[in-house]
Amino acid sequence: MKTSVIAAAAVVVGWAAAAWAAGSVTVPMTLITADGVGAAIGTVTLADSAAGLVLVPTLTGLPPGPHGFHVHTNPSCAPQAQTDGRAAAGMAAGGHYDTHGTGKHLGPEGEGHLGDLPVLTVGADGTASQPVTAPHLKLADVSGRALMIHAGGDTYSDEPKPLGGGGTRIACGTIP
Repeated sequence: MKTSVIAAAAVVVGWAAAAWAAGSVTVPMTLITADGVGAAIGTVTLADSAAGLVLVPTLTGLPPGPHGFHVHTNPSCAPQAQTDGRAAAGMAAGGHYDTHGTGKHLGPEGEGHLGDLPVLTVGADGTASQPVTAPHLKLADVSGRALMIHAGGDTYSDEPKPLGGGGTRIACGTIP
C-alpha cells in the first residue's frame, strides 16, 4: 500500500512538472554594461499560476544582496546613449512596464506600474534561485519585453530616490 501511494505521488509531481514546462518560458540572462551585452549568467523561467506570474531564477555571478527586479517595456538589452551622450547599460529596454500609464512605482502588490517584481535576493555565493511571484501579471503580459536586474535593492517608492533607489542595470534578458 505504501509503495502505491508513493508511486501515485510521483505521478502527480511528474505531471505538475510537465504542466509547468509546457506552459513556461525560459529567459536567458546576461550581464550588461555600457559597452553591451556580456557573459551569460543563467536563466529565469516564467509561468502562470493561480497567484500570478511565477519567476524562477537559476542565476550565478551576481553581486550578493537584494536587487531591483523589473519587467521593462522594450525587448532589448542593448546600451543606449543618454542626454549627456554617454551610453548606459540596458537603456534600450526603456522604462518599467506600465501599460496603464500610472507613472507610479508602488511595488508588485501595489496599483502602480506592472513592471515591479519582488526583490531578487542573491546569496553570498552570487547565486539566485528563490522563486518570486508577480500577482498582477500573466505570461501573455510580458511576452516581447525585457527582464532587468538592477544593482541594489528596491524600496518601491519614488522617495527619497526615483524608481525605488535601484542602481544601474546590471543584467538583462529578452522575454520571447
